[in-house]
Amino acid sequence: MGDAEIKASQWRLVQVGRVVLVAAGPHDGKLATIVEVIDHKRVLVDGPSSKPESVVPRHAAPLSDVVLTPIVISKLVRGARTGVVRKEWEAAEVESKWEQSAWAKKREQKVRRRGLSDFDRFKVMKLKKQTRFEIRKSFAKVRAAAK
Repeated sequence: MGDAEIKASQWRLVQVGRVVLVAAGPHDGKLATIVEVIDHKRVLVDGPSSKPESVVPRHAAPLSDVVLTPIVISKLVRGARTGVVRKEWEAAEVESKWEQSAWAKKREQKVRRRGLSDFDRFKVMKLKKQTRFEIRKSFAKVRAAAK
């Protein structure tokens, strides 16, 4: 028989130290980390942020209200208190990793676009048309040169 290559799954596991995005409730859109797994439907989360408006207090959250991110704080122990979580959060640079992710950039763009007025949306449309025209013009030159 041939050699079998065993590869671990790429699933995001519910684990202590996993950073989550709160998707429902009063802390919607804020980051927190799993401190303890309570049962198969609930986790204890704590979100010590450097920005006061982004802090998520320690509470039990249903897994249906959080979304797992690929960011993990690996050195976090089970049931760590808020001070320890804050130190590990800052050491792992969770907020900078999140801000650099494509997921966070898309969320920010959605929020920005939601706040546009009708005239602003019109200006965005015109700019897109201009860029599309320039790209097609450059491709046409390349195609003409290739013939």
